Amino acid sequence: MEIDNAPPRTPVRPCSTLVYDCLMDDKKILEKLREICLALPKTSETTTFGHPTFQVGTKTFTVLETYKGVLSICVKVGKKMQPVFLEDDRFYRTPYVGQHGWVSLRANTKLNWIEIRDLVEGSYQLVHVKKRRR
Repeated sequence: MEIDNAPPRTPVRPCSTLVYDCLMDDKKILEKLREICLALPKTSETTTFGHPTFQVGTKTFTVLETYKGVLSICVKVGKKMQPVFLEDDRFYRTPYVGQHGWVSLRANTKLNWIEIRDLVEGSYQLVHVKKRRR
């Protein structure tokens, strides 16, 4: 007789597509993030350092990356707002570009897609406005 050492399965419950989603796999997170990012004007998707990257023109405004084993959504919030986000445990300073006002949202938890849309749109505005001033 075999002993089943697997943890008990939790019941599957329906996920909301508007606010909080149950835990999602990487592909589904990328699909939803792509939908949000590419709905913005003059945006495109590319890959940088192996990570899906969303740009307006040639300027990056959102990246989906795995850092130290944690899938994260990286956005620019600006240097003044960055400390506010870093008070929330879901966020950390984005490696390599954090000094420019970037934060990363850990995606290994329930995600609020309205919040993510707002973060992406804010990042887009920061990057796009700066680009237009030049």
